[in-house]
Amino acid sequence: MRASIGDKVIFTHAELDRLIALLWGDGIPVVGPKVADGAVVYEPLGGIGEMPWGWSDESGPGHYRLVAGEDGALFGYSLGAQGWKRHLYPPRQNLFRAERAGRGFRILRSVGDDASPPMAFLGVRACELTAIGVLDRVFSQEGFEEPGYRSRRGKVIIIAVECARAVGTCFCASAGGGPAVDGRFDIKLNEIVEDGGHVFLAVAGSDTGAALLSRLSVVPASDAQIIIAAAQPVEAARQQSRRMDAEAPGILERSLESPHWDDVAGRCLTCGNCTMVCPTCFCTTVEDVTDLSGNHAERWRLWDSCFTIDYSHIAGGALRQKASSRYRQWLTHKLSTWHRQFGMSGCVGCGRCIAWCPVGIDITREIESLRKAGGSDGTD
Repeated sequence: MRASIGDKVIFTHAELDRLIALLWGDGIPVVGPKVADGAVVYEPLGGIGEMPWGWSDESGPGHYRLVAGEDGALFGYSLGAQGWKRHLYPPRQNLFRAERAGRGFRILRSVGDDASPPMAFLGVRACELTAIGVLDRVFSQEGFEEPGYRSRRGKVIIIAVECARAVGTCFCASAGGGPAVDGRFDIKLNEIVEDGGHVFLAVAGSDTGAALLSRLSVVPASDAQIIIAAAQPVEAARQQSRRMDAEAPGILERSLESPHWDDVAGRCLTCGNCTMVCPTCFCTTVEDVTDLSGNHAERWRLWDSCFTIDYSHIAGGALRQKASSRYRQWLTHKLSTWHRQFGMSGCVGCGRCIAWCPVGIDITREIESLRKAGGSDGTD
């Protein structure tokens, strides 16, 4: 069957395995979910036998754990421990190499010379797809394009999967990040496991996606299967107990001098876990290295965090000496000033920062606390 954009078709998990093989055969490495060190991670994937078949997960403030699922689903988990950012914007990237040339240096290679290979991302959730859209905006500002990101992003095939359930840290429905997948995908999947059957409902969102589906053995989806798929993100949204206050930007603007920041600082370890797992944080530092001869030099860009005291270091010392000021900087940028800078929120509601915070700080609860502490104009 030849698939077109928008067609709803059904294929089996065996055909999903074939899709992975086809992509590799086309020279397109597939990155997808695996289980490693007790967590779901996104790594190169050779087939469905390497996927977290039958695994689910649970999470809460300072808590994440894989648990046995009940239905044998391939996508029964909620999210990977880290997002897709690390494959588009690596934690460590060489910016250029140079060698001595007379009294100066000659550039041998720069980040703009990268011939990044194509990739296919399998299993992208709605919040993660929204996060990629945020990074697209950040790294595509006119005059400030990031060439390494742009090169990788332009060659990525997105195979998204809609969520059928939520975990305790999810709040994408109130943050605008999901759980329904809405555009920007090549193929969207809904996994349907019931009555002993195990199939995927697929929709092509691009010509590339339609061409891939046309190479598989697919059949038109039934009305019943379409109804089941449509109900999955609705149920996932219903299960979410956390919510991000829609007035968060204004609450934060009115709370810059709130004493509540000291309360947060009393709990925050300033470890930077939240920024490392956040799918939209993009702060970096630069490291220059030379060999012992002094004839060769390299410049590397590494992920950094606004929670480190050296991040705000300028002549005369660090601007943000206190933990309270560093946490305030992160939260106000993420949820407030990001709107002015990029025209959107920096939070997609994935909840990773809550789950991977060692002391269980919950940003949705912190906004509530700031509102109660005086971060509201009282009109509600």
